Amino acid sequence: MLKHWARRLGVAAVLITGALWLGNTSLFVSVPIDREPRLIAHRGVHQIYAGTTRDAETCSANPIHPLKHDFIANTLPSINAAFAYGADVVEVDVHLTTDGVFALFHDWTLDCQTNGAGVTHKQAYSDIRGLDLGYGYSTDGVTFPLRGKGVAMMPSLKQAIEQSEGGQFLVNFKGNRRKEGVELVTLLQDPQRRERVYGVYGGGPPTRAALDGLSGLRGFDRSGLKSCLFRYLALGWTSYVPQACRNGLVAVPLDYAPLLWGWPHRFTNRMKRAGTEVILWGPYDGSGFSSGIDDIETLDQVPEHFDGYIWTNRIEIIGPKMAR
Repeated sequence: MLKHWARRLGVAAVLITGALWLGNTSLFVSVPIDREPRLIAHRGVHQIYAGTTRDAETCSANPIHPLKHDFIANTLPSINAAFAYGADVVEVDVHLTTDGVFALFHDWTLDCQTNGAGVTHKQAYSDIRGLDLGYGYSTDGVTFPLRGKGVAMMPSLKQAIEQSEGGQFLVNFKGNRRKEGVELVTLLQDPQRRERVYGVYGGGPPTRAALDGLSGLRGFDRSGLKSCLFRYLALGWTSYVPQACRNGLVAVPLDYAPLLWGWPHRFTNRMKRAGTEVILWGPYDGSGFSSGIDDIETLDQVPEHFDGYIWTNRIEIIGPKMAR
């Protein structure tokens, strides 16, 4: 009797496993042969941070890898170069200054990268726009090869949208104040500016305020992204897309993505039907941050005909490779 029931249980397990595989494999998904991923250039064409410390107050300008070019993150030349290299979207970092301007700048404080000082959002844009954005870049802490090359190059988000030539912007709220999201909604009431903004992410309160205030805008914050992915891991085997994953952006690290039910093509198809775009980061680095798809070896790990966006810190490498 026990052998009989054990055999039945074994058959049932095989059938269930087979049904789960059939319902989530991408082997039988029809994929257009001309489909290619779109590209998100993180901060435009920029210098790459070489340190190991990564937190909200990390100085991204020192140390950096040896220079390959003179571009400085979040500046108009950097943004235009990224679009020229093939970026569909450029990610930019914004701080809402005391005079109500969204300044494009990465670090929480000005002290490391520039010849200014203080918390970035506690300054007036009129006071900081003339700073030297190349002042603090260094590979060794002794020489500063970009000093003097970034004077008065800090644009506002409005300037970047109106004066750049190319695709769209992904806006990263560096702060955590709800009013930042409210101010972005006001800025994007102009239809031409709205068309240039692909989405938002970052601090929870401003991100949610922007998403609530502007119909059709996509985005994510850390808590919402976790909620989406954990619920999908629990329920996605049924093809169900949780509410937390709908009408937004879902970003996943390359090395964890295969754990998602239906990866890659069933997963992206399910998200698209739910109104959501998928962004593929590079491998998770264990510190709470994910890298980008930044070299050819990592690019080769991206599923063929992936229907989503690739996040890269090296658009000058990845863009031309994708074009070929």
